Amino acid sequence: MISPNTIQTIFETARVEEVIGDFVTLKKRGANYLGLCPFHNEKTPSFSVSPSKGIYKCFGCGKAGNVVGFVMEHEHYSYPEALKYLAKRYSIEIEEEEVTPEMQQQIDEKESLLALNSFVTKYFIQNLKENDEGKSIGLSYLKERGYRDSTIEKFEIGYAIDNWEDYSKHSISNGFKKEILVKTGLSIEKDDKLLDRFRGRVIFPIHNLTGRVIGFGGRILSSDKSKAKYLNSPESDIYNKSKVLYGIYHARNAIVKQNNCFLVEGYTDVISLHQADIENVVASSGTSLTVDQIKLISRYTQNITILFDGDPAGIKASFRGIDLILEQGLNVKIVLFPEGEDPDSYVRNHTTSETELFIKDSAVDFIKFKTGLLKEETEGDPTARSQLIKDIILTISKIPDGISRSVYIKECSVLLEVREQTLMNELNKLLRQKYRNKNTPFADAPIPEIIDTAPKQIEINPLDVSFLENDLSRLLMQFGNVEMNVNDEDGNQHKILISDFIIDDLENDGLTPDDNFFRLIINEFKESKKNKTVLTTSNFTNNPNTELSAKSIELLATPYELSKNWGKNKIFVKKEEDDLFNLALSSLMSYKSRLISKKLKNITEQMRNNPDDAEIFLLQQEFFELKKLANLIDGELNRPFNY
Repeated sequence: MISPNTIQTIFETARVEEVIGDFVTLKKRGANYLGLCPFHNEKTPSFSVSPSKGIYKCFGCGKAGNVVGFVMEHEHYSYPEALKYLAKRYSIEIEEEEVTPEMQQQIDEKESLLALNSFVTKYFIQNLKENDEGKSIGLSYLKERGYRDSTIEKFEIGYAIDNWEDYSKHSISNGFKKEILVKTGLSIEKDDKLLDRFRGRVIFPIHNLTGRVIGFGGRILSSDKSKAKYLNSPESDIYNKSKVLYGIYHARNAIVKQNNCFLVEGYTDVISLHQADIENVVASSGTSLTVDQIKLISRYTQNITILFDGDPAGIKASFRGIDLILEQGLNVKIVLFPEGEDPDSYVRNHTTSETELFIKDSAVDFIKFKTGLLKEETEGDPTARSQLIKDIILTISKIPDGISRSVYIKECSVLLEVREQTLMNELNKLLRQKYRNKNTPFADAPIPEIIDTAPKQIEINPLDVSFLENDLSRLLMQFGNVEMNVNDEDGNQHKILISDFIIDDLENDGLTPDDNFFRLIINEFKESKKNKTVLTTSNFTNNPNTELSAKSIELLATPYELSKNWGKNKIFVKKEEDDLFNLALSSLMSYKSRLISKKLKNITEQMRNNPDDAEIFLLQQEFFELKKLANLIDGELNRPFNY
């Protein structure tokens, strides 16, 4: 169990903009940062990060939280896992309290799977470096491919001994349970025995975005054709191959920097390019490209360049995946390596600058590439040519942006030697069909009935105090320890904390808030004053009470920020902190007025329904005391009393 001191250190050290910036491309906007939300698919940024408040908020999907909450939400980590990740990132030593048997039982199974993968990864590395078989077969193979020790270490490449029970027995002897070995897919249970899935293979660990090993890929080095060349971990609670890209952990910063992602086919392509200092590269690990993988790339860039070897069959097989990329609104270019070459072999036979220049000069827009490739195959065959045109138009229809579609239609008209209008008609036909299938009204849909769009009058409950309690809670959390100047009854000016001003005023009038959260905030400030400590927004947003922190973040987050252009144009807007006294006074008076009105109405109802004369007398006294207070407050607000 992580000690409270360590948890406090993590919260004090971890910068929300830095941590989120590891996963999301953020751009500075005033005091905050803005980016595309990683929790839902959006084209326009609505994901805001506030360094000063230590929180994030998506004003599109509503997701919000602090730095730990982000790691938990994004990586699907438990609370301890998220803390450990942040501790590792900021090199914070974790102090752990003694774990009881009961606590041990509560350890997340996922953590056990990750711990096993980490342990076995180290064992595979040890085999590669120290075991005779590992050195003579595995390490020799890697050296033949030209991999340096630093590259092997960077990707944590290892070797699995050609033995049925090698690492399974080793793991069991080191305290890992049989069930965990089976769940990770490292071992296969047969006749009550555990057998190694990976045997006699070079092992490529697969990392998630935080650098933890979630699965493995193994390449066989023998000439046995009955065995698959590559073998991957089966899916598990921590490994979903459709949502993972090999190399993304090592590539993400380079992808952001280059604003481009190179997509290749295999592990060795990624590793060789990295060794040549071309690091913005990932692989789909032998699987067909999925929407989740595309969305993963889109967090870092809108540009993908696919590096193909000279195999036409492989290129055509990938067309479906490329259509998916276009559907997601990303830009796709194709690089075709010379016949007999792939990214791995090319970079091993050329310098880095030569490789980069080749990629730059060879990159072709996908639509042009597909059109050119298929056009050659249909020469002299009208039927095939007609099908080609339909295929190209179908691909263009996947692009969500209308302007981009029009540009491609114009270019394809020239390439295919077909009238632009003919292509546009075919495109519109496909689009209409697409929208019909989605039950979306289109050009030939029936005319809808006329709907009254006149603004509707919003009914406001004059006795609703919830929004005012929320506003006062926000003021306390954001400005509670800020001093403001007030005048006493004798006209003498003195300083008072915002928190003292609000809390003391409510208590002097004998008013107790209805809202549990507001009462909780008030109690936190009372305890702080008693203990002579200072509360900041982080005390609420990073509070162990998840309900309190969630509500705090919700109240403190705002989608609005003053533009710098206003100041440039000499338009000056008063900020809240410029007039805190009037802000606090106005909010407090409005709240008290509504709260008292609500109480008076309740008392009236009680008197109407209560037959006890003595009870009615007490209620009348309370009624008149509250009414006096209400008249004073409404006098301050310059409005008539109403309840």
